[in-house]
Amino acid sequence: MQIDTEKCTGCGFCVRDCPVEAVRLVKKKAVINEQRCTGCGVCLRVCEALAVTAEEMPPEGTLQCDACPIKCRIHSGYMGACHRYRNEDGQLVRITALHCFEDVAAIVGPDPAEAIRKPVVTAIGAGTTYPDCKPAPHILKENRQGVDVVTVVTEVPLSYSSVIVKVDTDIPLGKEGDRILAGKREVGMVETEQYGSKMLHIGGVNRMTGKNGFAVARTVTDIANRRPVKLKIENGGRLLLQVGHPPVIDGKQAVKMRVGCGSATMGLFAPILVEAADEVIILDSHITGQMSRHVAGQFAGARPTGVQLKFKESTPGRYFGDHGDGWGGTSISQPADVIRAVDMTVARAAMTILITETTGQNGAMFEVRQDGKLAQRALTKKARAALNAISNSCEPSRVSAIYTAGAGGSARAGVTRYPIKLTRAVHAGKAYLTVGGAPGFVLPGGGITFMVDVERVKDGSFYWTPTPATICPLEYTMEVKDYEKMGGHVEAMKPFDAKKPVAK
Repeated sequence: MQIDTEKCTGCGFCVRDCPVEAVRLVKKKAVINEQRCTGCGVCLRVCEALAVTAEEMPPEGTLQCDACPIKCRIHSGYMGACHRYRNEDGQLVRITALHCFEDVAAIVGPDPAEAIRKPVVTAIGAGTTYPDCKPAPHILKENRQGVDVVTVVTEVPLSYSSVIVKVDTDIPLGKEGDRILAGKREVGMVETEQYGSKMLHIGGVNRMTGKNGFAVARTVTDIANRRPVKLKIENGGRLLLQVGHPPVIDGKQAVKMRVGCGSATMGLFAPILVEAADEVIILDSHITGQMSRHVAGQFAGARPTGVQLKFKESTPGRYFGDHGDGWGGTSISQPADVIRAVDMTVARAAMTILITETTGQNGAMFEVRQDGKLAQRALTKKARAALNAISNSCEPSRVSAIYTAGAGGSARAGVTRYPIKLTRAVHAGKAYLTVGGAPGFVLPGGGITFMVDVERVKDGSFYWTPTPATICPLEYTMEVKDYEKMGGHVEAMKPFDAKKPVAK
């Protein structure tokens, strides 16, 4: 990289963001340590004054890393931008040694003992511990292969609760932070996007205890129980969501979840795509892929095409897309509009260009004319085969949800006289938390905050009460000896007989 000191304003962005600390300020001007610099391009991308330019030829004596699209050029004795690889006397060496499980076992920690991984009985239909000091409604024990195990169950009201809804689709729903409405009442907000999915957060204690609390509690419960729910995104679409089913967005049912971003799709299918056309563009709102410049396309034999895209290039063949109602969740509704120009000094007349998206559901083929203009033509047999390969590798679009909550006082005091000991036992794996029999994931840190996949809980097991709060079937299972040590309500403990109904 080179810096024009006349243009440099000394803003410091390049110093702040350089991953290998190759840039520093001298007399309020940026200078580069050429030995440290890997040519990663961060300074080029963050410089608002356009003072940084890339060198046309890689520096002598550097070693190119191919571990990611950046392709760092690393000087001997220095490491790449990701801090994983170092050039040691002309050899690319992984800095951290390969670890066996035994190397990390102490950090990972032990799994709960097999004897306590399943509850003696679930909390579905168990009743509630209220008030807090009252023992749980059922404290049942049994012997499992010589180990005395006890499960304490309660249907616990939780104001600190919500559902994280995952909608597998590329169809835009709304922007991050947009409010989610049930009718005219706010019940949640749009969160970030995951790999081919939109994430919605419904509920939370502040909404649950706010003016729309009853609507919030009802919506969380309905989603957790896999019932259909109608929602509206502020400034976005109207949704009909039901866990386990495809989402309906503005009256249209979504069909496919993308197989990957545009770059990943290129990497997965490059050998097929290179046979389908001279150039392939995979439109995607996050990373649009271009075969001729992408490392996967070049690996598969793609040649330069002179096709230039409108989107901003991140690394070769990978472009930051935009968001809209067009192909691949971009603003491109007419596929050829993604092409800014065709350099005919590189392109070839009659060269073919295939444009598709990450689900392969849409596809268009063009031919480059002598004057550099594009003429649309019918999809060829190989082009259709490539689109089918992408589409057939996509999972169906569907809705899923994670119920998350913090187990409060009644959920702990009803188990033991010393709630802190239960909390510590849960985090240590001595007490195993389940929800309707389904394994719960306990978040690290203080308290007992947990998550559970609602599709692993019997439908209809969640309720809400107009305090307002949601009600969740919660079980703690542990060895009887550990239960006694934590001050458990052993006087209320009863043996479980699977042949007899549990007494109410």
